[in-house]
Amino acid sequence: MFRRVALLLALSLLAAVGAASATRDADSAAKRSTAGTLFGFYDDAQVYGNTTWAFTQLRALRAGVVRTTLDWAAVAKRRPKKPTDPADPAYNWKAVDQVVDEADKRNIRVVFAIYGTPRWAGRARNRVPTRPVDLRAFALAAAKRYSGDYLIEDEQGEPVRTLPAVRHWLAWNEPNNPIFLKPQWKLSNRKWVNQAAYDYAKICNAVYAGVKAAVVPGNKVACGVTGPRGNDAPRSSRPSTSPLVFMSWLRRAGVRRMDAYAHHPYYGHRTEKPTTKPKSKKAVTMANMGDLIKQVNRLWGRKTRVWITEYGYQTNPPDRLFGVSYKNQAAYMKQALAMAKRTRRIDLFIWFLIKDEGRLDGWQSGVVTRRGLRKPSFRSFQTFAR
Repeated sequence: MFRRVALLLALSLLAAVGAASATRDADSAAKRSTAGTLFGFYDDAQVYGNTTWAFTQLRALRAGVVRTTLDWAAVAKRRPKKPTDPADPAYNWKAVDQVVDEADKRNIRVVFAIYGTPRWAGRARNRVPTRPVDLRAFALAAAKRYSGDYLIEDEQGEPVRTLPAVRHWLAWNEPNNPIFLKPQWKLSNRKWVNQAAYDYAKICNAVYAGVKAAVVPGNKVACGVTGPRGNDAPRSSRPSTSPLVFMSWLRRAGVRRMDAYAHHPYYGHRTEKPTTKPKSKKAVTMANMGDLIKQVNRLWGRKTRVWITEYGYQTNPPDRLFGVSYKNQAAYMKQALAMAKRTRRIDLFIWFLIKDEGRLDGWQSGVVTRRGLRKPSFRSFQTFAR
């Protein structure tokens, strides 16, 4: 009994020191975020499926941050009885903990993108939950678990260690794209309404409220996470929403608070460079990020930061339709990284992927080929991040 009490006291002391350190780290991170940009990668297939290899590459690349999906549907396959308690038996954090631990070992920060409505919470993964309060509760549980002072226990209930902290959070992914959020448009009183914006407002507000309810210093929540273009055609076979239009509807739908607006400013054709202006005035690529920033200023104010949470160029080989040469990928990467660094409002820049996907119809924008060979872009990122 005495040994258990002593262990608990020792762990409590360590937790207190860890919490103080985490607070200092969060404060210093907040200061750095205003002075510079964090650069990193997003590759769930490798980060979750080949974790040790992925983080070895990230370390070699000198990445400062990794974005990964916090899959609500995977962590909570059944409804929890105490949804705001990270220790509820319905939650399975094992895979997520492993990623956070590996990132912490290599001094890489994590951006969690909360996504995926479980079956018990709504109609489908890409639909707004029936009760947004369920999403809010999950976001709160996650923010508690990765607060930097959360103690996990073994099977006997003995405290083992404190989990690392996560300070960057995203609400969903590309809600202006029907792949990730349906429906996009709805006919109401003979007028088309951007239903995706109204549904996403519930998602954004729920994630923001949940993460902030954990009262963890330094926690930042970004909403938007928009794709670069959309057709704004409700009657089309695949309706979507352009980012600037989506943003206006989002404000109208009731989104008032966010720490940052996230966006994915992909190119539209293999002949386009990062500096090539898009043909559509409603699309937003790297070349006209200023248009998005002006919209952020108008709708949410100049204090709202901007995150680029997905960007990349596919290569040929193997993608002959959309890919650019290895040389051009490396050059365009350096150009885009420099553009982001010069834009003081941008705090994050995430490249997609680390490694090319195996399927030819997948994404081939990695800095490593599917056979494990490094492309010239690997060195470009490595050198830039030095």
